[in-house]
Amino acid sequence: MNESISLNKEELLLCERLRSLRMSGMADAFETQMLDPNADLVPFMERFSSIVNNEWQIRYNKKFNRLLKKAHLRYPDADLDESIYDPARKLDTTTVERLADCHWIDEGKNLLITGMTSSGKTYLSNALCISALRQMKTVLYIRANTLMLELEQARLKTTYLEQVKSLSRLDLLAIDDFGLMELDLDKCRDLFEVIDGRDGRKSTIIISQFPVSSWFDLLKEHTYADACLARITDKRHSYRLEMNGISMREVNK
Repeated sequence: MNESISLNKEELLLCERLRSLRMSGMADAFETQMLDPNADLVPFMERFSSIVNNEWQIRYNKKFNRLLKKAHLRYPDADLDESIYDPARKLDTTTVERLADCHWIDEGKNLLITGMTSSGKTYLSNALCISALRQMKTVLYIRANTLMLELEQARLKTTYLEQVKSLSRLDLLAIDDFGLMELDLDKCRDLFEVIDGRDGRKSTIIISQFPVSSWFDLLKEHTYADACLARITDKRHSYRLEMNGISMREVNK
């Protein structure tokens, strides 16, 4: 680029107008092209696409980062890297790859991730959450105990209905450490309200070190246990992923 080249009045005006329209990405890309003496060698459509794509990418990144911040992921940099193909992890990689395309979220289906402690359940769930975020879906990751506590506090503040409605609108809700929470009658009811508000419309990931067959006994109020588990574990509406491979803590030492 020739540093002696500068924008003329018309080009400066276009840049100013683009920025006034909050299209700084387009303004920057346009200015870069106008300062490039060889820009005319590039076809018009290619040049225009570059300008538009620069603006689009900036807006996409800003929205993604906003959604990522609101998701409260434990591993915000989680990724489905080559480690999922390690035979020692005993992962159904075909299922993982298909889950990463997020069609199941579009269909409002659930995902149950179970397996041994330290097998990478939380990390993998967060990687799937990021796949959803990249498609501009709304996501929240939360531990079961924290969810129960927040609902209890919302009831005391008379914001319970607003809290449940807010959870019902999320495209994807990931509840971790399911089974490690104390569930009295009120908490069983809270869990039911959350699950029921999302049933058949929005997707929920349940992450647990306990096998699905033992979940009924984790809920002390059996009426709500039946209702919750019927919605969560229905084979027509839920996928399952078992993780019983090597300890990732040992691998990462």
